[in-house]
Amino acid sequence: MDTLELIKLSQAGDKEARDRVVTENVGLVWSIVRRFANRGHEMEDLFQIGSIGLIKAIDKFDSSYEVKFSTYAVPMITGEIKRFLRDDGMIKVSRSLKETATKIRAVRENFGNTYGREPTIEEIESELNIARDEIVMALDTGAEVESLYKTIYQGDGSPIYLIDKLVETKDESNNLVDRLA
Repeated sequence: MDTLELIKLSQAGDKEARDRVVTENVGLVWSIVRRFANRGHEMEDLFQIGSIGLIKAIDKFDSSYEVKFSTYAVPMITGEIKRFLRDDGMIKVSRSLKETATKIRAVRENFGNTYGREPTIEEIESELNIARDEIVMALDTGAEVESLYKTIYQGDGSPIYLIDKLVETKDESNNLVDRLA
């Protein structure tokens, strides 16, 4: 039985046909997953996400367009993986901010190659014609999240955590306010 017949059976509710289409296209999913290697996620996790894209492609494929199934499935699988990578973060950031951050990275790289230094926010603002506050917000989206209980110093005694230094800084600013009053 060919792939198109199996897809039609699967769309009609035949689970065995669906399983067979999935099994026959495992190699396709892996070939796409390999493109996303070294992005901070296990390959097996990306394979599972890609398999969800494959199943969606099986369910939504329309043979009346007379294209190969793989032609339809590849963008579905790729899109599912990209969506996962985009949305998988501890802090959710809008797509537009991520796109702005990508543009800023490109400007910074080009500027650095041309002038041998990092551009100022004003130079980025001028280059991209984007408001300063949006640039700052987009730059903040790339910051790594750190635990407040990250050990920042470990001597002979007990460790010093990041939260300990933050409290110290707050105390110093309170002392400054007290001295000014």
